[in-house]
Amino acid sequence: MRRVESARSDITDEIPLAKRTSPSIQARSGSVRFLALSLILLGALVIALPLGFFPRYRGATLFFGLLQLPTSEGRLLGHYPYLEASSDDLISVYPGLQIHKDTYKALKSMRSAATADGINLILLSGYRSIELQRQIFYGRKSSRSQIAIERAKVSAPPGYSEHSTGYAIDLGDGSMRATDLEVEFESTPAFKWLKKYAAKYHFVLSFPKGNPQKVSYEPWHWRFEGTVDALRQFEPSNEKRRVLEPMD
Repeated sequence: MRRVESARSDITDEIPLAKRTSPSIQARSGSVRFLALSLILLGALVIALPLGFFPRYRGATLFFGLLQLPTSEGRLLGHYPYLEASSDDLISVYPGLQIHKDTYKALKSMRSAATADGINLILLSGYRSIELQRQIFYGRKSSRSQIAIERAKVSAPPGYSEHSTGYAIDLGDGSMRATDLEVEFESTPAFKWLKKYAAKYHFVLSFPKGNPQKVSYEPWHWRFEGTVDALRQFEPSNEKRRVLEPMD
């Protein structure tokens, strides 16, 4: 019997320590490592999503520490998702400002008509890349100390801005520049002219007073809907408006 025990001892000594560890200890050790790795990955996911690292969840953000994801309608904080315009579809109006080529054609005709009526329409902004929109949206947090839902009333999350399509533009009145990007723009001759004639050139006010998306009123923000592609882009928003704002 002693020889058998001695032989077992010799065999055991030759087996590496890692393989002599009991299965239960190995399982517990593996579970701890798995749990730690899972927590690390979860933490990385929570950080990465609001920064827009994953296109599927682009525009997701944090509100009171909770991840905000799009609704069943696809909206995030009141805004609909939009595709970014292809560089081939953009045209430069002047350095630093681009718009969709279809928007440009319609805007050119509309500005000519406005000029003939003594109105000086100023193009203030157009296409914004999703990356630029990310800088604007998250930069506004530090400058205004606003939570996401407050910022979204005046600025769309990245991936949810009409400006990324190239079809949305901000307009001003050349004779009243102090009203640029201000609600007071509604009192200008330019805005009154737009309300009367913009539809003729297929431009629509995106965020009128009391809009169903609950975005702040922006009399300067107009979007072009004069092509099938543009209509498809804005159909979800128009459908919502038709449901909540029925025609008289």
